[in-house]
Amino acid sequence: MRSSLAKLVLLTLLGSALFSAASLAEDKSILLQSTTSTANSGLYDYILPMFTDKTGIKVHVVAVGTGQAIKNGRNGDGDVLLVHAKSAEEKFVAEGYGVERFDVMYNDFIIVGPPSDPAGIDGVKDATTALTRIAEKKAPFASRGDNSGTYKKEMHLWKDAGVDPTKASGDWYRETGSGMGTTLNAAVGMNAYTLTDRGTWISFKNKGNYKILVEGDPKLFNQYGVILVNPKKHPNVKVAEGQAFIDWILSDEGQNAIASYKLDGQQLFFPNAK
Repeated sequence: MRSSLAKLVLLTLLGSALFSAASLAEDKSILLQSTTSTANSGLYDYILPMFTDKTGIKVHVVAVGTGQAIKNGRNGDGDVLLVHAKSAEEKFVAEGYGVERFDVMYNDFIIVGPPSDPAGIDGVKDATTALTRIAEKKAPFASRGDNSGTYKKEMHLWKDAGVDPTKASGDWYRETGSGMGTTLNAAVGMNAYTLTDRGTWISFKNKGNYKILVEGDPKLFNQYGVILVNPKKHPNVKVAEGQAFIDWILSDEGQNAIASYKLDGQQLFFPNAK
């Protein structure tokens, strides 16, 4: 009787172990640390099913600011980064947290605002000139105020303009501490200017009478890069699955998928993998 019971217990444990092993083997997925701009644009909803259909690998996206995404990658909370702050990305790799960085795609930043345009920046071709006018007029400006790639770009532009807007924090300069969509909503609600990536702007549904006022300055170029988190730092990284995603998004198929994503006839991102 005891022998039969022992065999039953052993078989049960063995079956459970085999089931767990099979489940782990079938768990082909990666965690992608990325930005609110790419997620809010709808790009991932469009291209990731193509990748999963081809490889069987599911991609779970954590959409945060670029600074937070890189921090999460440093902590080993993710397999791949797809972000947009090139100098910070290169530092991430140089410090051994990433294997290698690759250009993936680009779009641009724009300054949007109300048609009343109190700072008179409509049509200005130089972004720093536009920001200087906003500061001089003390016109409301909504900033993400986080550590995102968009915020980093904004801070560089203010620095080039010779303005420290944080001295006016809570006055004409308002930090939301939120993602791009939320900040756009806040800007519209406050009748304020803001800097946004074009992809989020195109997909944004609450534009009201807001319009693009400044665009086309080469300083507003917005490059995205992809990086595999270094398994030497974090052995839990799913190297094979993560590299499969990188290989796909850099391939002709992945690049064509990015190029084919459009809203209202407008292309949101432009592939430029080398």
